[in-house]
Amino acid sequence: MNLTLKALSALLTYPTAEIQSVSGVIGTVLAADSLIPRRVRTDLQALVDDIGTGDLYDLQERYVLLFDRTRSLSLHLFEHVHGESRDRGQAMIDLKGQYEEAGLYMSAAELPDFLPLFLEYLATRPLKEACETLGQPAHIFAAIAERLRKRDSAYEAAFRALVALSTAKPKDAEVSALLQLPDPDANDLAALDAAWEDEPVNFGPGSGDGCKDGIVARVRGAMRPAPDMPQRPRS
Repeated sequence: MNLTLKALSALLTYPTAEIQSVSGVIGTVLAADSLIPRRVRTDLQALVDDIGTGDLYDLQERYVLLFDRTRSLSLHLFEHVHGESRDRGQAMIDLKGQYEEAGLYMSAAELPDFLPLFLEYLATRPLKEACETLGQPAHIFAAIAERLRKRDSAYEAAFRALVALSTAKPKDAEVSALLQLPDPDANDLAALDAAWEDEPVNFGPGSGDGCKDGIVARVRGAMRPAPDMPQRPRS
């Protein structure tokens, strides 16, 4: 089991007293992983210390403003791939099925593309496979990291770490395409409403967006086990 991915999953989960109580363990795990550059590990420790010692109410409010109210920082991976298009439902079904093939079962309240849950799944996979899979949405991690950098948020370090662990590094063109999308301030309610408006769903020949469809294919492809990978037995 990859403890680093479990630690990053915990850091990106809604802050709770339980997470605060194990922040020391999280910090120890991340500090020991040489796959993450030293500078990023230092920044991760700052995030761990912040979560471990901060006022819980303030931490929770900050988390909601960043990741729940701001679409461009959403922790649901498919939100960055195809928003509310009809493809998202099938992508969710495919990913949920892959979790179940690995013996992992979600609660009815969970969505399979939620990043902390996705990292929990990858933590059960062989390290090589996990790092290769992380490479598929690496451009999403890089774009979120850049947006968090502009907000001077300590959470940037978690996404820099995910990029560092990814076998395939993000392509500049894909990162730039994401960064060109609206990125409103969490306190600008009108801009947030506009960003969360449903995207039109187009049907028929020629209705697809080539760039977006290509990203969808890469992310969804990463959610399927490679043909030569043994299936994890059901628990």
